Amino acid sequence: MDLHLLPTLTGGAAENMALDFLLLQRYPDEAAARFRHYGWRGPAFTFGYSQKIAFIRTQLPDGPIDLCRRATGGGLVDHRDDWTYTLVIPRGHPLEAERASLSYRVVHDCMAQALVVQGVPAELQVRPPEPVAEADPVLALGVCFQRAEVHDIVNALTGEKIAGAAQKRNKRGLLLQGSLWRPSVGPAVDWEKFQEDFSSKLAAALAAVPTPTPWPELDEDEIGALTERYASAEWVEQR
Repeated sequence: MDLHLLPTLTGGAAENMALDFLLLQRYPDEAAARFRHYGWRGPAFTFGYSQKIAFIRTQLPDGPIDLCRRATGGGLVDHRDDWTYTLVIPRGHPLEAERASLSYRVVHDCMAQALVVQGVPAELQVRPPEPVAEADPVLALGVCFQRAEVHDIVNALTGEKIAGAAQKRNKRGLLLQGSLWRPSVGPAVDWEKFQEDFSSKLAAALAAVPTPTPWPELDEDEIGALTERYASAEWVEQR
């Protein structure tokens, strides 16, 4: 199997979420895994599919931001200074068939190894976090990087959360959307080298050949329609 390493693109929140979903649903080579790192056109936040919009709005900063609900789960993610990526594992791959906790651990172990090469004391969170009091809605309802869950990446010296991810499975395979908070690893990281190491370790974990691949010829009308849907109040405010 190949792991297709796709070019870096920059987009708005709804466009990025639409492209991620179409990499799962419409990718021309269904047998290949797909990996991409991408940027954001402006200040952006995304939040989990099941989260309540009323809570999300209480956690957003003042000023204009680009906000979108993800198709995956997880908490509210601030993308203003993060390193964002998507991995799609096709249906039938052994890791795709495993429970979510295992695929989460495998991917984060690859990322942690790539960070250690850069001198970052990164490790996986191995213990469940302390129970959250109902009086603390930020932790109870889910703001990413406020609290590390099992198999998140943390700083081994400070315990600060470095990276987390969210997943969605369907008949096409597994979509994993991940975020690394750059300030948590300091200014010395060579991000090009980190991306190369991370993708190489993912390929090894998937028993795949890392293959730089041009962006697929997805249907522009479908991209536009899905982007419009993800940008709509009906999608963003559905809960």
